[in-house]
Amino acid sequence: MTFTHLDDRGQARMVDVTAKQPTVRSATATGRVACAPEVVAALRSGEVPKGDVLAVARIAGIAGAKRTAELLPLAHVIGVHGAVVDLEVTDGGVDITATVRTADRTGVEMEALTAVSVAGLAVVDMVKGLDRSVSLADVRLVAKTGGRSGDWVRPGAEREAEAS
Repeated sequence: MTFTHLDDRGQARMVDVTAKQPTVRSATATGRVACAPEVVAALRSGEVPKGDVLAVARIAGIAGAKRTAELLPLAHVIGVHGAVVDLEVTDGGVDITATVRTADRTGVEMEALTAVSVAGLAVVDMVKGLDRSVSLADVRLVAKTGGRSGDWVRPGAEREAEAS
């Protein structure tokens, strides 16, 4: 087995994508912030002391997608041509979905995962004064399109989407 991010001496390296042609690609990731019922009530009523939690988290997630290459040392700097971060308050907390799109030489899976993670951390930051046990969980890629490996959907993701 060969590893794309290791050189012949086993040292980490960035993959050279210079010769690849740009193609349209997208990735969707999801995650969840679990919090106490009191926090859910405050989110629904708009009475969180720090302000509009969902708006702050949405912008934080988009910013996170755009700065992924600064955080992950082997990620390529790519053009994030579209980023949508959706947050939904549910009985158990906040569900987060991020979809990132590009027309570039490599995919945007890490950008989608980073968007969900950063949006989730923003929610945690905004509500931690109300609930110290708040947690970010289940951050995962659920779909990707484009590129050499083609399209992929996480098994069961269709059922998850139908249930929500």
